[in-house]
Amino acid sequence: MILVLRALGVGDLATAVPALRGLRAAFPDRTLALAAPAWLAPLVDLVGGVDRLVPTDGLDGVDWPGPAPHWAVNLHGRGPRSHRVLQAAGPQRLCAFHNPEADHTDGPPWSADEHEVDRWCRLLDWYDIPADPSDLGLSRPSPHRVPVGVTVVHPGAKIAAKRWSPGRFAAVAAELTRAGHRVVVTGSAAERDLAEQVAHRAGLPGPAVLAGRLDLSGLAAVVAHSRLVVSADTGVAHLATAYGIPSVVLFGPVRPEHWGPPADRPWHRALWAAAMAGGDDQGLPGLDPEVPDSVPVDGDSRHGATHPTLAAIGIEQVLAAVDEVDQVGRTRYAVAT
Repeated sequence: MILVLRALGVGDLATAVPALRGLRAAFPDRTLALAAPAWLAPLVDLVGGVDRLVPTDGLDGVDWPGPAPHWAVNLHGRGPRSHRVLQAAGPQRLCAFHNPEADHTDGPPWSADEHEVDRWCRLLDWYDIPADPSDLGLSRPSPHRVPVGVTVVHPGAKIAAKRWSPGRFAAVAAELTRAGHRVVVTGSAAERDLAEQVAHRAGLPGPAVLAGRLDLSGLAAVVAHSRLVVSADTGVAHLATAYGIPSVVLFGPVRPEHWGPPADRPWHRALWAAAMAGGDDQGLPGLDPEVPDSVPVDGDSRHGATHPTLAAIGIEQVLAAVDEVDQVGRTRYAVAT
């Protein structure tokens, strides 16, 4: 049994896909169990290769009733809390970053300055397990009962500092509609009011609001069969990457070099005001899963305001980026067919 800990969200699971595939290839005859939130089950199915989902939320512990795993693999964080959660399962070996505080002196050193995908591939490489960081694809769900060919506008994000202005999202949605895009607004049930606000200000019809009407499988299907995605730095952006759907992702405060789409894929654009202005803003680290309720914000943005780096991105910059990736996407489709 190989027990893997990644008890986080959609984007977190999506960035761990290459590492999960590397583990599957390295241990083809062993059961691969993933400790992750139960609501991620539809996405785990789309990853493939995972034999068992162990429902786990955060670092309160893994309900592990079985025998001690052969290996426990920490794809959750740097420790010590996540290391200790896995150590409690009594694995024969722990694959994790070096953390003496957790009595784990094995493993490579942690680096805050690397892409999340590369981080976990580097960890496995230290343990002689190859993983391909470009292997980000997910199985494409059936488009049954979801709109296809739409342009997805996703204004929400769990962290307030990552949310662009609803008025600006509405302006983008209105311009895209005028340009011939069939726009839908997605989000969680908790973001339904935000989605309705964006849709109303953009002049979109009621059925264009999909927030709160889709489960995770339905959201993945909408993205997988969409024309284009415009979103904040959140899980939907990672779904667009996984399905090769043209996307424009608005970053702030976390740098796209740490969480953005692959830089070598021109049908994805990561917008970050500091980079566009040629500045030297180094950005801020992302969520630290070892620290409860940690947020990647500072200054006045700590308690809910949009981060200044994100607020500096203008509507025209987003629309220009949409035009670019949409054209690249159409060219790719024409070549493929």
